[in-house]
Amino acid sequence: MSVKVECVVKERCEIGEGPVWEEKEGTLLFVDISGQKIHRWNPATNQKETVATEKFVGCAVPRRSGGYVIGEGRSFGALDWESKSISTIAVIDQDKPNNRFNDGKVDPAGRLFAGTMAIEERPTVLELKQGSLFSLNKDHIVVKHFNQVDISNGLDWSLDHKTFYYIDSLTYTVEAFNYDINTGSISNRRMVYKMDEGEGIPDGMCIDADGRLWVACYSGGRVIQIDPQTGVRLQTVKLPVDKTTSCCFGGRDYSDLYVTSACKGMDEADMAKQPQAGCVFRITGLGAKGIPANSFTG
Repeated sequence: MSVKVECVVKERCEIGEGPVWEEKEGTLLFVDISGQKIHRWNPATNQKETVATEKFVGCAVPRRSGGYVIGEGRSFGALDWESKSISTIAVIDQDKPNNRFNDGKVDPAGRLFAGTMAIEERPTVLELKQGSLFSLNKDHIVVKHFNQVDISNGLDWSLDHKTFYYIDSLTYTVEAFNYDINTGSISNRRMVYKMDEGEGIPDGMCIDADGRLWVACYSGGRVIQIDPQTGVRLQTVKLPVDKTTSCCFGGRDYSDLYVTSACKGMDEADMAKQPQAGCVFRITGLGAKGIPANSFTG
């Protein structure tokens, strides 16, 4: 089966991010960070529902009790989709009013891990070392894991739940930590992959059912599959847009890779060359499958 890339959500996001496949509904959840929207798209009907947020929204994840938990501005919030209402759970980075949440994901125990960054002056131009990585526990206590982060981005966990993978984009690396599922603590930070020249900036990422990582490469117009055990790149899939931002597996058997993208910062000439910038793409025929997303338990 050959690899096929198709544009499936044609309405542009400024900064599409954080795709999550919702198995029960058969829908793709994703955010438009600076467009301040959370989208839910149904591939069977091609219908898209949207909830607007008041601030930049870095991530949205399903909640086991219903609705979603989001990272909006500098707050963790609870979203009720039907009423479109958002209530604050916790506020972070109170000493850094120019910060905002970026990428986030739920760990195998049901905690939400999400990181922050300074608000960009323009894409990838920002005050450095302002971000941190946080987690929100089911009792709504927030844990700060580390600081000195430039752009907190992709994250996921190994299949045996012993390793946490993480991207701080401007290090141009994918890193690993020892991870304790019982406490949510992480330790022993190390590099597992260094981006090659021309690959772009590592952005969002997800893990497949074989324990390999798929990394969306911002300004690289591609997703790459890497083996975190060996640090070797196994596959490269190019897309018709440069600003690929994140990815997740979905579809009935989790063999479709959905990839979000951005168009913020592009001028008319750029947009004429890449008219699908900001759209969502589906890649099929990869020979890989994903695993179901975790839901927040609190």
